[in-house]
Amino acid sequence: MTRPHGGGKRAEPPAHYELRVQGILDSRWSAWFDGLRVTSDQAGQTTIAGLVTDQAALHGLLAKIRDLGLPLLEVRRLDPD
Repeated sequence: MTRPHGGGKRAEPPAHYELRVQGILDSRWSAWFDGLRVTSDQAGQTTIAGLVTDQAALHGLLAKIRDLGLPLLEVRRLDPD
């Protein structure tokens, strides 16, 4: 679907996302993931979570995960509540 530029639609506000990957990353990776929270669990999985400004930023995060060779397990957009 295409929309003309400046079509009157306002930009969406940032949304909270959680991306879960197979593999362990420690919290020091937060800076590389644009300041998002990075936490790992005993099952060997890492969750990268926080506000993502737009779809382009989300695709950038997915590219970083791909570049690290980490299997992507889940992407969730969370309700603002």
